[in-house]
Amino acid sequence: MKIYTRTGDDGTTSLSGGKRVPKHYIRVEAYGSLDELIAWIGLLRDHKENSGRKEILIYIQEQLMICAASLASDYRENKQKKLLPDADSVSILEKEIDKIEATLPPLDKLILPGGNILISYCHIARCVCRRAERAVMRLNETEKSPEIINKFLNRLSDYLFVLSRKISLDLDIEEIKWSV
Repeated sequence: MKIYTRTGDDGTTSLSGGKRVPKHYIRVEAYGSLDELIAWIGLLRDHKENSGRKEILIYIQEQLMICAASLASDYRENKQKKLLPDADSVSILEKEIDKIEATLPPLDKLILPGGNILISYCHIARCVCRRAERAVMRLNETEKSPEIINKFLNRLSDYLFVLSRKISLDLDIEEIKWSV
């Protein structure tokens, strides 16, 4: 099977179920942002400093793949069962956040992203996650998406923020406070 089909050369793509839509369609923007986020999480997973977090990062990627597949499907057209993230995916992230936060000093000011390439990658992934969340919320204005996707993305951006702080702590890299 060839990777290219030439069917998208006209600027359209197919949703799962066959409906053709423009590549700039809000649903495509939403699951495209999730696709980008999946790749960023993979980059985070590839760093040796995250070897102890490999399992949770793979889990996050799997849940994001499910979210993207859910958004890519036009369930009204194709009567398939809706694919959804695990019902406990949000609470799993919350437990991870709580575990990490218990090891961190309290935060009384905003911090400037950076200090190490891996920390910066966490912040970039967090920003991509927030963009994906905004795209899903825009989609919700006209076509409802599953609420669990919104919650998962919101919690994931929190996780990525505390992960950046944990890596700073583990690597003994000073967090630069924004002092305005």
